[in-house]
Amino acid sequence: MKLALRGARLAVGGLPQPFETGVDLASIDVAARLARSLVFGVFPAHKLARLASEGVVVELERGALLCQRGDPGDAAYLILEGELEVRTLSSGGKSVRLAALGVGEIAGEMAALDGAPRSADMIASRRTRLMRIGRAALLKALEDEPRAAIALIEALSGRLRASDAAMESLRVLDLGGRLASLLASETVAGGVVPFTQTEIARRLGASREKVNRKLHAWAAEGWVAVTRAGVKVLRPDRLADVVKAQDAR
Repeated sequence: MKLALRGARLAVGGLPQPFETGVDLASIDVAARLARSLVFGVFPAHKLARLASEGVVVELERGALLCQRGDPGDAAYLILEGELEVRTLSSGGKSVRLAALGVGEIAGEMAALDGAPRSADMIASRRTRLMRIGRAALLKALEDEPRAAIALIEALSGRLRASDAAMESLRVLDLGGRLASLLASETVAGGVVPFTQTEIARRLGASREKVNRKLHAWAAEGWVAVTRAGVKVLRPDRLADVVKAQDAR
């Protein structure tokens, strides 16, 4: 197995873009991580070991671009650590976050299956480690194990539904509606959404200043509290009302 360690350098428009160096692979048990994947977990151990040996492990710094719309669909990526965001532009030129993919999920599989160019950008939202699986190796693996092909189809179906929902949200919800929806869906223990305002703004495709104004308006109403740990949701019912009111328009 080979490894390309990718850091970040500025590309056109100031977006970090990968470059490659070498690193020791001794601590990476890729076969074990493949086994925990919903798609590749159905493979027997010897096939997992072969697939791992054919792959290339890639590391991305936060904000680094893995690939962008129009790039060749020559590989899929299994996320071993971290998170990738899939983003595109709406017809109005707004950046739309279609999906956030975490550990065990596969990215770039649609283009890898049909060999067509990438249809969206993929960016690391935090330091991320991936396994690159070339198109030929992916297709051979799916031919050898039909259950994996079915699992991949199910993952694709879920991804398409999520993309449709993201585009619909942008069409029918203003910033307040999208912000309320994000806070409701990302709340963890204690009612906290553990994101900075910069991260929230990036996920919504909005400016930090507009997000800050909206959060402080809601804080004054007692709906949320802005803390060092993130945004604490105090009145989820009021946030739900914001979304419902806009959905009903």
